Amino acid sequence: MNVNVPPHAVRHTETSRVDLLLIAEMVAPGSRVLDIGCGDGELLRLLAEGRGVDARGIELSQAGVNSCVAQGLAVIQGDADTDLVYYPDLAFDYAILSQTIQATYSPRHVLEQLLRIGKHVIVSFPNFGHWNVRARLLFGGKMPRTDNLPDRWYETPNIHLCTIKDFRDLCQDVGAKVDKVVALNAYGRKLGVSLPNFAQNLFGEQAVFVLSR
Repeated sequence: MNVNVPPHAVRHTETSRVDLLLIAEMVAPGSRVLDIGCGDGELLRLLAEGRGVDARGIELSQAGVNSCVAQGLAVIQGDADTDLVYYPDLAFDYAILSQTIQATYSPRHVLEQLLRIGKHVIVSFPNFGHWNVRARLLFGGKMPRTDNLPDRWYETPNIHLCTIKDFRDLCQDVGAKVDKVVALNAYGRKLGVSLPNFAQNLFGEQAVFVLSR
């Protein structure tokens, strides 16, 4: 798999989510893609218009589904924790879960299902091991709030907080092959690919993993 396909038709003005731009670059043109937790369809639109993929989505919220359908996107209402089991093995070239795994009730089960239904899996998530999160918790004594994690602890959708190191361990537990890892700093810039794992965990505010079996 070529995960460095240049984003010929994907422009930074089309989305404010840097991880979505990066994910769009990683998807090969013409692929069959399932975006789980697709929200208002921002990534699906990028993929359909910029990469020419067969893009489909699952979204839990009715408002998100309505927004997607209004844009002509192929999205159904569904829950990542319970509904992925109904998809056949290797039904998609890419199964994508962006900024959602930390909000699922059973992250391991969801990841195993993604690896079953997708030839390649792309997962992005906020890194709770980032130095700023650690510092705010250590010196402030309260759950941190950052630009990437703006919600107060009792309002956040995140229920299973993890670090880049934690997610690497989960990948090993489920037998997933890590094909590529990109960590992004607080400004959305990629950290050096040669950066050691501990440094990615310390300085990466969010991460994008590309996985396969």
